[in-house]
Amino acid sequence: MAVLNFIINEIFGQGAIFLALIAMIGLLLQKKTFSDVVRGSMMTAIGFFVLNQGTGIITGNSIDGLAGAFNTMMPQANGAPDIDMSIYGTQIGIVMLLAFAFNLLFARFTKWKSVFLTGHMLYWFPYVFIAAGVDAGLSGIILIVLATIFTAAYMVISPNLMRPLVREVTGDDSFTIGHPTTVLSLISGYLGKIVGDKSKSTEDIKFPKSLGFLREVSITGSIVICITYIIMFFILKANGFVPGEVWGYAAGSTGIFTYIFTKSIYFGVGVTVMLLGVRMLIGEIVPAFKGIAEKVVPGAIPALDCPVIFNCAPNALIIGFITAMITSTITILLTAGMFPTVIIPLTFTCFFEIGCASIIGNATGGIRGCIIGAAVSGIIMVFLVGFGSYFFGNTINNWMLVYGGQDFSLWGIIEGLIARLLV
Repeated sequence: MAVLNFIINEIFGQGAIFLALIAMIGLLLQKKTFSDVVRGSMMTAIGFFVLNQGTGIITGNSIDGLAGAFNTMMPQANGAPDIDMSIYGTQIGIVMLLAFAFNLLFARFTKWKSVFLTGHMLYWFPYVFIAAGVDAGLSGIILIVLATIFTAAYMVISPNLMRPLVREVTGDDSFTIGHPTTVLSLISGYLGKIVGDKSKSTEDIKFPKSLGFLREVSITGSIVICITYIIMFFILKANGFVPGEVWGYAAGSTGIFTYIFTKSIYFGVGVTVMLLGVRMLIGEIVPAFKGIAEKVVPGAIPALDCPVIFNCAPNALIIGFITAMITSTITILLTAGMFPTVIIPLTFTCFFEIGCASIIGNATGGIRGCIIGAAVSGIIMVFLVGFGSYFFGNTINNWMLVYGGQDFSLWGIIEGLIARLLV
C-alpha cells in the first residue's frame, strides 16, 4: 500500500512530476545527452507549472467573483453538501493506474494511438466515475471494475475522437486533446462544418487602427471581464444584495473600482501566463514524447490539456466564452425549476471547455462556426448539469455545478444508468 500510495499521490497525482517523468523517459529512449535529458525534463515541469499558474490566476483571481455572485443569488436548491470523496481515495487511485495501463496497451496494439497525459484529469475522471457508482449504490469490486472500464474507455475514445479536430486547428498531428471538452468540441466542430465558412476566421477580424489594442487577447479578455463585473454589480443591487458584502471588498480599504479593475487585469495576466506555459510545455513534451512513440508505443501521440490550443485562435476563445455565458445564462433562467437543483452559470466550463470548442468551431466553420458552436454548447452544458443532478445528487452534485456540463456529466450519466442496472 505504501508503494501504491506513492505512485498514486507522488507521481500520477502530480502533473508536473508525471509529465517530467514522461519527458525524461522519452529523451532517454532517444539516447539524448545527460544535459538534454535534465533540461528537457525540468523545462517540461516548469512549463506545466507556468500553464497551471495561468489557469489558477484566471479561475482563482479573476472569474471566481462571477461564479461567487451567481452562487449567492441562486443557492443550491437541495442544500445538501457533497460527501467527502477522500474516503474513496484508494479506489480512485487503483482505477487511475489500471485505466492508464490499459490506455498504454491499447495504444501499443491498436490503431488508436493517443496516450492520455493530462495529469489532473487522470485523477478527476476516476473521481467522477467512482462518485456516479457510489450514488447508484455500488461498492467493492464491482464499483472499481465499472469505474475502471469507463475511465479506460474515456482515455482511449475521447482523445482519438478529438484528434482530427485538433489537426484542423493546428495543421499537424503531433498531439491531441485529453480533456472533458470532447462532447462540446465535437458538436461545435461538426456544426462548423455544416453551417460555417472556415475561410472567414475569427483571427482575421479587422480592427480599426484606433482599436488595434483589441488584437491582444489579454487586453480584450480583461475588458470583457470588466464589463461583465460591472453588469453583475447592478444585477446584485437590483436583487437586493450588497456587492461589497458578496465580493468581500466592503471589509477592506478599497472599493468597487479597485475590485473590478484588479479582477479584470488578473484575467489578462492569467491568459498571458497560461499561453506562455502552453508554448513551453508543447515545445518540450512533444519532441521528448517521440522516444516513447518510436521505441515503446509506435506511432503514439500525447493527449494534453485543452489550453494547448488556446494560442491558435485567441479571438475565438474570447468570442466563444462571451457567447456561451450569454446562452447558458438565458437557458438557466428558462429552465428554472425543471431539475432537482438550481443551476448557476458555469463560468469555468464556459471559458475552458467551450473556449476549446469555439476554437475548433472556428477551425471548421470560421466565425459562424465559432459563435454557433459556442451558443449551442452553452445550452447543452446546462442540460447536462441538470440531468446529471439525478446521478450525483447524493455525492458530488455541488462540485458538478461548478466543474460539470461536459464529458464529466455526460459520461457520468451513462455510467450512472448502467450502475443502477447492476445494483
